[in-house]
Amino acid sequence: MQQTILVLRFSALGDAAMTIPVMRQVLAENPAVNIVFVSNKNWGALCKDIPRLTFFPADLKGRHKGVPGLYGLFREIRKQHRIHAVADLHQVLRSKIVRTFFRFSGAPVAVIDKGRAEKKALTRQENKILQPLTTTIERYAAVFRQLGLRCNMSQAQVKVAPLPLNDRITSITGPVVPGSWIGLAPFATYREKMYPLQKMEQVLAQLSQHKVLLFGGGAAEVEQLTALAARYPNTVVIAGRFTLEEELAIISHLRLMISMDSANMHLASLFGVPVVSVWGATHPFAGFMGFGQTLDRAVQIDNLECRPCSVFGNKPCFRGDHACMEWITPESVLEKIGQVLYK
Repeated sequence: MQQTILVLRFSALGDAAMTIPVMRQVLAENPAVNIVFVSNKNWGALCKDIPRLTFFPADLKGRHKGVPGLYGLFREIRKQHRIHAVADLHQVLRSKIVRTFFRFSGAPVAVIDKGRAEKKALTRQENKILQPLTTTIERYAAVFRQLGLRCNMSQAQVKVAPLPLNDRITSITGPVVPGSWIGLAPFATYREKMYPLQKMEQVLAQLSQHKVLLFGGGAAEVEQLTALAARYPNTVVIAGRFTLEEELAIISHLRLMISMDSANMHLASLFGVPVVSVWGATHPFAGFMGFGQTLDRAVQIDNLECRPCSVFGNKPCFRGDHACMEWITPESVLEKIGQVLYK
């Protein structure tokens, strides 16, 4: 008997991207299951061409805003789909409200365990318990198992086939030479998660023999990246010029992505692209490493007692010197890059 699972994961692009390999695995292991994925209306490209996965856009700042809007979202979903169960992968007020409407209609609900107590122990200023926690990927998978579905992420396959590039893309990037493109995403939402741009420029300066594609978002970032690209040959700004669908196609052709603890790490991971990730206030132990990425490609300072000081990087540096990022040398980043490119 076919059944349809409603999956709720609002919020940031990176968090939504991390659900994709898990939902793929659920669909692979449970042929009688369909999934309706409700997320930010802008993230639909993540679900394109995945059989039995339907994207349902949530306009949480528009018509789905507030309790009346969320009730309208509930009614719209029910009108289009017969929902047999709900997987709440977010566990915030908005997802609680939507799942409650479905619970009242008789659908069973499973909810993510975010592990807040252990994350607090990992990030507190004193007496940290510095050990790897359950990954976010595995926490997502556990929600589906609560619903009686199979989901073994140790057997999950990473999507590695590159997506086609349209003429508009190649008119800007030039033709792709397999294995020659490197992605560089130097920005993050919070300063505590961002490697100083002048240091990252030193990294870029050593990569000019490759075609380097610069990723980011927003007018301020585009302006900085444009200035950066003007100083180095063979460097192309991707930020602000393409749709998410087009960016995913570009990312799928990368030999390597260099990023912070941010969305581009997770987007590259969808295609099995190796990522050299730079970590400051946050730590891979909190469980947000990209799917399929390995700890040996993470660049971080290991001997700072204050790290990690937060799960998401949204707390100001209480030392005031941002040592966790400032102490990372460009040479250490380049060493990790070399281990990927020249192994």
